[in-house]
Amino acid sequence: MELTMARTADRTPRRAPRRRSLVESLGAIVLIFESVVMFLAALAIFGLKALPAEQALIGGALLVVALFITAALLRWTWGVVLGSVLQVGVLLTGLFVPTMWLVGAIFTLLWAYAVYTGITLDKQKKEVTP
Repeated sequence: MELTMARTADRTPRRAPRRRSLVESLGAIVLIFESVVMFLAALAIFGLKALPAEQALIGGALLVVALFITAALLRWTWGVVLGSVLQVGVLLTGLFVPTMWLVGAIFTLLWAYAVYTGITLDKQKKEVTP
């Protein structure tokens, strides 16, 4: 009896997985990589005593978690906007350690390139695909 039920359950049609847009894929790559770098930057800011320990570690952890969660929210337009706002936060870490201006600028450029390229290629793909 159980054997026939299992076979019936296997025949139920499965929903195809959702296709991710290139904005979502490229943006997530940038944000996840950025979250790793910002984790290490928070440890550096803590080690250099540029901020009190609690502020450096908690602020860094919040930024890392925000970047990581935003990577999962990129399917919506507001997720991309949130990612752009977080780039400003990453840039502002340069107030505490001047080298972070360079790191923030690099990631802001990577983010802008990922979003622009993703949007462009998604539009081209939509025009070609019926």
